[in-house]
Amino acid sequence: MSKAFASQADLADKKITFEQLSPHCWAYTAEGDPNSGVIIGDKYILVSDTTATPDMARDLIREIRKVSDKPIKYVLLTHYHAVRVLGASAYFAEGATEVIASQGTYELIVERGAQDMQSEMERFPRLFRGADGVPGLTWPTLVLGGGEPARGEVPGKLTLDLGGVKVQIWHPGPGHTRGDTIAWVEEEKVLYSGDLVEYEAGVYTGDAQLEEWPATLEALRALQAEYIVPGRGEAMKGNANVNKALDYTQRWVQTLYQAGKEAAAAGMDLKAAMAHARKSMDPVFGHVFIYEHCLPFDVSRAYDEAKGIKNPRIWTAERDKEMWDALQG
Repeated sequence: MSKAFASQADLADKKITFEQLSPHCWAYTAEGDPNSGVIIGDKYILVSDTTATPDMARDLIREIRKVSDKPIKYVLLTHYHAVRVLGASAYFAEGATEVIASQGTYELIVERGAQDMQSEMERFPRLFRGADGVPGLTWPTLVLGGGEPARGEVPGKLTLDLGGVKVQIWHPGPGHTRGDTIAWVEEEKVLYSGDLVEYEAGVYTGDAQLEEWPATLEALRALQAEYIVPGRGEAMKGNANVNKALDYTQRWVQTLYQAGKEAAAAGMDLKAAMAHARKSMDPVFGHVFIYEHCLPFDVSRAYDEAKGIKNPRIWTAERDKEMWDALQG
């Protein structure tokens, strides 16, 4: 195993795809890098997940401006991770007035946003191009389900009319984090899942609720989506392929958690738990984007949850290094 984080050596640019899925819905994907979603109405635009820095957000804005000049009024934070939220300030110049998140996401930003920002910037040098342009943490102005937002709060489910298209936003249950939020365009059967769903890419579970995650995936399956923009991986088209992405994520989560429970029950240390998890994970998932980056964090979380630690321990830059050193032996 490398002495550096796997992601620190991942410096090659990825191929960006900006594709239209339905009359109003677009996907911005990048070979296993974090995806964004774009919903373009007759009056307003919503962007789901803002990228890691304002510089990188402006790359997406340039793509949007090739197809629409409408104001980007709404920004959705599907969860609190830095690679998803720190580009938000770039959208303010494009008309953004509302930053939407769940109560759980708001609480996680308060609790651990600063630590996560430092940790992720050190883990992902390529994804934080132009990091000096980040003005600080991204704070929601609208919080679903209460909280202390800057400008207001809304009930647990929000419907936005962008002009000609309505977007439903809600928290379907815990999974990737305890605050995951989705965007659902029911009339066009397009689901923006954030990192609740991935496909052919690493499923990062370092802050996850592994035991509850499969039930949340089933709640998404019940929507009968015809398109899904996962957190990582290609946009999936057709209900059979949507289900393929849901199945992929569920298999990762359940295989990982089972390995964590077995390691905890046997009293293994973290290095032994990692070796044990690889026996079931490597043959199925070892080929996908960012697998080697995700697995140490995933095994650490699975081992913790199996031992009864329901609220994930905060990842700091220091804890990252301690974990990595333990795995090096």
